[in-house]
Amino acid sequence: MKLTALPQTALLQRWLHALLVGAMAVAGASPAVAAPAAAAAPPPDSVQFRHLCAAPTQPEAMRCHALVRTDISPLASAPNIVPPGYGPSDLRSAYSLPATGGAGATVAVVDAYDDPNAEADLAVYRAQYGLAPCTTANGCFSKINENGSTSPLPAPNAAWAGETSLDLDTVSAVCPSCKILLVEANSSSLSDLGTAVNTAVRLGAKYVSNSYGGSESSYDPTFDSQYFNHPGVAITVSAGDAGYGVEYPAASRYVTAVGGTSLIRSATTRGWSETVWGTPLGGVGTGSGCSAYDAKPSWQSDSGCPRRTVADVSAVADPATGVAVYDTYSAPGWQVYGGTSVSAPLIAGVYALAGTPTASTYPSAYPYTHLSSLYDVTSGANGSCGTYLCTARAGYDGPTGLGTPHGTAAFVGSGGGTPCTAQQLLGNPGFENDTAPWTATPGVVDNSTGEPPHSGSWKAWLDGYGTTHTDTLAQQVSIGPACTTANLSFWLHIDTADTGTTAHDTLKVELIDGTTVSTLATYSNLNAVAGYTQRSFSLCPYIGKTITLRFTGVEDASLQTSFVIDDTALNVS
Repeated sequence: MKLTALPQTALLQRWLHALLVGAMAVAGASPAVAAPAAAAAPPPDSVQFRHLCAAPTQPEAMRCHALVRTDISPLASAPNIVPPGYGPSDLRSAYSLPATGGAGATVAVVDAYDDPNAEADLAVYRAQYGLAPCTTANGCFSKINENGSTSPLPAPNAAWAGETSLDLDTVSAVCPSCKILLVEANSSSLSDLGTAVNTAVRLGAKYVSNSYGGSESSYDPTFDSQYFNHPGVAITVSAGDAGYGVEYPAASRYVTAVGGTSLIRSATTRGWSETVWGTPLGGVGTGSGCSAYDAKPSWQSDSGCPRRTVADVSAVADPATGVAVYDTYSAPGWQVYGGTSVSAPLIAGVYALAGTPTASTYPSAYPYTHLSSLYDVTSGANGSCGTYLCTARAGYDGPTGLGTPHGTAAFVGSGGGTPCTAQQLLGNPGFENDTAPWTATPGVVDNSTGEPPHSGSWKAWLDGYGTTHTDTLAQQVSIGPACTTANLSFWLHIDTADTGTTAHDTLKVELIDGTTVSTLATYSNLNAVAGYTQRSFSLCPYIGKTITLRFTGVEDASLQTSFVIDDTALNVS
């Protein structure tokens, strides 16, 4: 593939970076090793790379997001070699990360299939950069299948082995004191990868990296509950590598969706600059956008997307400014990798450096309360959507989220996202305890025999006078921000003495959100039927809000109409 149509300044920056890569003198190599003479750099508009994993061909199949440079020949490990690509000291410098920290923390890496050389390749990477060994023998490294056993392991797969090496090396670079748990799914299906996530959490990992994605589907809210709803665990997911557009599980409201940047050394005080990884033409670059199915978490407040917006934060992903990776199962050794497969494990490592997430909260909420501890990325685009969903701007935008790490403070637990338990939120739903907590016009809550209840002895009876009259019934309720679903239901009986074809009397079912009043439904004397009928409405757009549910019956001076309500429910989960 080629990255084309880039701004001239970006092209020059990439050309300079390519010269450094060609010389194999990227910062982070041993200072005792002299850089060899510069090799011919690729033209600045033709950085070559390929996807390690093929595009999915079946529903709910996932693709790894690793990209490998093909214009830089792989290098076998040898004494005094200088790997191309950014190494640990580069990443620590770019994101102001400490060289120590994370001791005792376990970062789980979830990938598909087996990488037979994972531990041996990791040892070479860590030795190259002077990082302490992380092995099975010293208790730092573990490799298990999706069910938590060390055998049998899945079948090997060269493409996913490269992804695995990238993930393990990136976690090591950012959090060298962290323990690493590699969980290998049996296949690249979402069900197997999701099972691996659940296993990682069950075995105690508080940080879980996922560098894969696939198409959204209407089943995603169900998958959220099955695989990714783990309060107190930082689950990072790469946003994708196909430019503007949303993938799952990055769209899950329970994960930290991680976008990608181009990271280049600069003469700034920081010493680095970042832009969106991608082009305005789209087709390549970090994923971003508005989910078609997942509800918006309460900690997101952007107004251009009514549902979940991708991404939350970002980090380096551009293969033209890629990272060094050592892999011998799919290649001869050292290579330069990119893709949001870099940024997801990097952010997982930053969460681990920041400390154990607060129990019963969703760590994806943390950066939203620490904006000053992120580098805001304000230039670049990954498509031509015409809004912040694909174009960087000051503050939040889709491609880079809130920005990139400036130390670890943005990833420290500070509340947010209390998990939602399945429950009925309305108090006194059948009116058997008279009025409270309902607010009602006098006489509405009734136990007379004039109108039968749906169950019990009491019901709410609005109107029925045959004179000009208005009755109201209301209750305020808060829907937890971590809820996936919210459904209102009630049983309604309407009878009338008016047999005409004109709607004289009406019942409005309303929701009040702040100063905004929305009507869910309007019934009239024309809707009169024998017995009770259950009415149901989705309140998912109101998740994370405190609203007032209000029934308003209005009757004119013609013949009477009775609106009888019983057994109300607002169920959430």
